[in-house]
Amino acid sequence: MKFSRTLVSVIAVCPATTAFMASPSPKTITTSSLLSSPAPFFSSDISQALDKELSYQPGKADTPFAKKYGHLAGAQIRTVAEAFSAFTDMLGTPINALYKGICTDLVGSLHLIVVNARFNRDALFSLGLVNSLNLVLKNYPEQDTAKKIKSAMIESVGLNEAEIDAEAAMLEEWAKGKTKEDISNALKGEGDSPLAQIAKAAKGDEWWMYSKFFGIGLVRLMEIVGVEQDMSVAYDVMEEWVGKCMEKPYYTACSDSDLYFKTKGKLDMMETMMKEIEIREKKRMADRLEAKAEAAIRAAEKAAKLQDEIDKEAAKEAERETVA
Repeated sequence: MKFSRTLVSVIAVCPATTAFMASPSPKTITTSSLLSSPAPFFSSDISQALDKELSYQPGKADTPFAKKYGHLAGAQIRTVAEAFSAFTDMLGTPINALYKGICTDLVGSLHLIVVNARFNRDALFSLGLVNSLNLVLKNYPEQDTAKKIKSAMIESVGLNEAEIDAEAAMLEEWAKGKTKEDISNALKGEGDSPLAQIAKAAKGDEWWMYSKFFGIGLVRLMEIVGVEQDMSVAYDVMEEWVGKCMEKPYYTACSDSDLYFKTKGKLDMMETMMKEIEIREKKRMADRLEAKAEAAIRAAEKAAKLQDEIDKEAAKEAERETVA
């Protein structure tokens, strides 16, 4: 028996004893007052909503989304903690303190993108991922460790580094020599280029999922085709490419573009700071070496002078012995 019908039946059989009792206060709501009110407390819409909630089963709704992804209901999904653990195990070495925060953010965000049922990897996503990692790690103090960080980050979320690099290189090679208008036409789905195929797939998928690495891939294409690398300029181009050409919501893509340039500015500042520190350290080292060299020269001169005096004294002693 449905929950709503049972509750209404129980209310209906309760005795109407309010005539022999004191009138309830204005703040008190009784069962009989609910029944005697002109409008029923439980309308048919509420009853249907309650019945629907009680009969709900994950993935069994009669909707296009549930029909496409309902088979994944109850599936075991790796947690962010497990992704971090896999990344740490694969890397096997500590991360420089300056890079620990941004690497943590990248692992977490990349994992949450990949485990989403709507996620479909394409060359534009791969280009954005590679570009992001190259930007973050280009000035890492130990470049051998930087390569390990990149590999561990990609592999820890279940992606293949060789495939990601190959897709990114393919799309970069295709974009060389193209113009902004060529990219716009391809994003409209015109032609049979790799980018046009990506755009067609996105337009044909009602549940297509945007990710920030897809947006960064578009920023990289802007750089290749000669679009000015300025936050405001990139915002307008992103709005055109995603909103008008792909006919998809563009606000998140524009926001990710702004964040990319802000992060790039901070990393450039950090690069300048590290170079200044390196220059100062080299100067200090040169000063120390120069001081050591001068001290060695003075010591050598002193030793030579002392030896000269010893030789002179020895000569005088030999002369006195000869005269004697």
